[in-house]
Amino acid sequence: MVAVGVVLLPEERWSQARARWQQVEEWGFDHAWTYDHLAWRTLADGPWFATVPLLAAAAAVTSRIGLGTFVASPNFRHPVPFAKDVMGLDDVSDGRFLLGIGAGGEGFDASVTGPAWSRGERTRRFEEFVGLLDTLLTQPVTTRHGEFYTADDARMIPGTVARPRTPFLVAAAGPRTMTLAARYGQGWITYGPSYATEDVDPDPVVAQEQWWAGLADVSTAMDAAEAAAGRTEPLRRYLSLDGAPIFSLTSLDLVVEGIERGAALGFTDVVVHWPRAEGIYAGREPVLEELAGRLPELQALPVAAR
Repeated sequence: MVAVGVVLLPEERWSQARARWQQVEEWGFDHAWTYDHLAWRTLADGPWFATVPLLAAAAAVTSRIGLGTFVASPNFRHPVPFAKDVMGLDDVSDGRFLLGIGAGGEGFDASVTGPAWSRGERTRRFEEFVGLLDTLLTQPVTTRHGEFYTADDARMIPGTVARPRTPFLVAAAGPRTMTLAARYGQGWITYGPSYATEDVDPDPVVAQEQWWAGLADVSTAMDAAEAAAGRTEPLRRYLSLDGAPIFSLTSLDLVVEGIERGAALGFTDVVVHWPRAEGIYAGREPVLEELAGRLPELQALPVAAR
């Protein structure tokens, strides 16, 4: 069966955003997400609210839906205080919190607190970040001195409602991060393949098919990482349909096709974005409502075995 979720960017004041989070649950979606950035791409000079209080507020006004970060990173977070945030979100949501985590990109967050790290250092920090978070969230007191992070008698009491800890959904695109996902994750998040601008076909329909072909290759690479890790329980696989060249909610037919193709590639979870009025993720909100009407049949789709 396929689970379907919606990303709501943290742009609206809570007095307006509250109704959207509740609507996603009422429509029957399986999970709802927000980004974990301080500022983001073309929206950097617009309204943008903090992730943790937003998710805490969403947890307080919902009761069933999973709630998560899509995704958090070490770019501006330290694992010790962030583990406290994770434990708090788990508590407020009664175990519904899903921790999407990634290595972080090279955008605004990368240099807002100091010089940006090299790609290699960013990957090493991410490996240490995830390992320390895992330890912090699975034992009451932690002391560890690493290359980048220190924890001295860091206390995480009473621990999480979710056991053995909050699920880690690791965003991964390369061999090292895929290995990390296979080792620590309960899920894997992907936006699909990324290409240099000159390698993308100018015809959006052709580029869309190019993306799907690349996604199959990325999925095969994750299969290999899971096999190498000797996992006995396969990762849940989370696909952002909006990593593709054409916005998923351009039409109902397109998003339904995307969910069906994702399931055929073995993705257990598919995620779309609440349409914005203009700019990135621009689309029509009625398409999302139409998708909600098709959820029962889509959620019943079989997921290809891996």
